Amino acid sequence: MEKFLVMTEREKAIAFIDNDIIKPSDAIILLEGDGLNRYPKAVELYNSNIASNIVFSGGITDYTYGSFPFSDVLPHLLQAGIPTQAIIHENRSLNTREQAIEVIKLSVEKNWKRLVLVASHEHQYRAYLTFLKEILDTSSDIILYNAPVHNLGWFKDLGWGMRYERLEQEFVRIEKYFQLGHLATYKEAIEYQQWKELQ
Repeated sequence: MEKFLVMTEREKAIAFIDNDIIKPSDAIILLEGDGLNRYPKAVELYNSNIASNIVFSGGITDYTYGSFPFSDVLPHLLQAGIPTQAIIHENRSLNTREQAIEVIKLSVEKNWKRLVLVASHEHQYRAYLTFLKEILDTSSDIILYNAPVHNLGWFKDLGWGMRYERLEQEFVRIEKYFQLGHLATYKEAIEYQQWKELQ
């Protein structure tokens, strides 16, 4: 008799996160990092009327790691037709966890209830689980949607690593930050998805 393997919670959560259902929201959260590869997705979402605000989250400048500062990204957003008043810079955060803390704090202050997270495809899982952890810890009932940049090559080295190799590193980081209590669990991500789809 043929034996079938059961999907793990990690595999299920990855499938949910990677194929999230995007609904109109209050803000698009454009995470700093990956050079200039992420901002076009934020522009696409804005032009699709998904949200009327774009929050650029991050205060790091590290070109060797792909962390381009807001001052480098802003002209591209403006040139793409995003109005100045629609762009907010969250400049306190220096890593993904701090981005989650600062963005959720900003969302509570502005009474935002729905956010769309924009990261690169290899970074999206850790970013989503980090933001979800902050949402659950603050009991903010914010609905988080995931809209990663997908049209990026896996095997081209942009100067801060090849995505194919970075993906494996991301899952090493996920396990590390799970242990530190910085990320939601895969089980929590699945339960959150069930709750979210009922809203």
